[in-house]
Amino acid sequence: MDQVRIGIIGFGGMGSSHGRYLAAGKVNGAKLIAVCDINPARGDDARQQCGEDILFFDNADALFAAGVVDAVMIATPHYFHPPLAIQAFANGCHVLSEKPAGVYAKQVRAMNEAATKSGKAFAVMFNQRTLGVFQKMRELVQSGELGEIRRVVYQITNWFRPQAYYDSGGWRATWSGEGGGVLANQCPHNIDLWQWICGMPSRVRAFCYFGKYHNIEVEDDVTAYVEYPNGATGVFLTTTGEAPGTNRFEITGDRGKLLFEDGTLTFWRTRVSVSEFLKTSQEHFTRPECWKCDIPTGGGGGHADITQNWVNAILQGAPLLAAGAEGIRGVQIANAMHLSAWIDDWVSVPANEDLYYAKLQEKIRTSTFQKAEVVEKAMDFAGTFNAGS
Repeated sequence: MDQVRIGIIGFGGMGSSHGRYLAAGKVNGAKLIAVCDINPARGDDARQQCGEDILFFDNADALFAAGVVDAVMIATPHYFHPPLAIQAFANGCHVLSEKPAGVYAKQVRAMNEAATKSGKAFAVMFNQRTLGVFQKMRELVQSGELGEIRRVVYQITNWFRPQAYYDSGGWRATWSGEGGGVLANQCPHNIDLWQWICGMPSRVRAFCYFGKYHNIEVEDDVTAYVEYPNGATGVFLTTTGEAPGTNRFEITGDRGKLLFEDGTLTFWRTRVSVSEFLKTSQEHFTRPECWKCDIPTGGGGGHADITQNWVNAILQGAPLLAAGAEGIRGVQIANAMHLSAWIDDWVSVPANEDLYYAKLQEKIRTSTFQKAEVVEKAMDFAGTFNAGS
């Protein structure tokens, strides 16, 4: 194979964006062949934006039965990422799914197992991993340059959304439609970067406020405290109800601290180990000498970068920057935060998957978005798999 034939499932905002750069030839070795969407009008959109020769299918069964693609990109509502991926693997296709990997870890685990069994290239659209600033932060942590992590504070409160945003679709910000609020919709990239750079916490105590600023049933304000296996602690803060908001990522280690804010990365590096200095210094009011270093970072960040990496994995066996199997980690953290708020207690990470699923089903049963036409169509769209499987 010298070219990957790609189909896009879901041709809304993100799906159409992927289609345009594929059609423009911005991913070497890839050719957009087909688009699949439950809305027939999207077929005309696809041909106008991506070329008159684009094939259109109104359900996933028909797309896979046609045998015209080697790989699919999934850009549907969250609940349908895993079932469609599982169906794709069963039909011998490689998969690149939009974030998040899914709504609940039990569902994502089934997808990961199907991916492993298939042997196909599986990636998640965590394009923020391609940004030079986050790659540099990870490098400084993973290499030991920062020393053992002591504390992490990640504040992402610049996700402001007006009520009109939530009113634009009955499925938005509902348990049955999206499966969560800011943690499930706006923050999957941030949660992924957090764990990708700092590792997985061992437990969390989260305070999620449901409809604090908006007339919605899911969380729009979150403050979570976490602990790591080595004793380090962390705080994660996010909301869609503040303006102008802040995007600030600070990691403190035994050799100083890293700070990402306003698009720049700064490393305050101590000349000696902080833990050693506090044990050996004989002075009462002192601290280790510290140098402020402005860290150079590259570009990246485009969705096409992840797609190119995925295509390279298919054609050349290149390692995946955002391997699909890793997508469960962010879902596990978000699930643990929700569960902690629901039971008003500490929760281990990963959380009990069966307990989380049961609690989520309770929320879905009382959700304001119940079995609307779009849900029925989406379930048909996903073939024999459905959002509750």
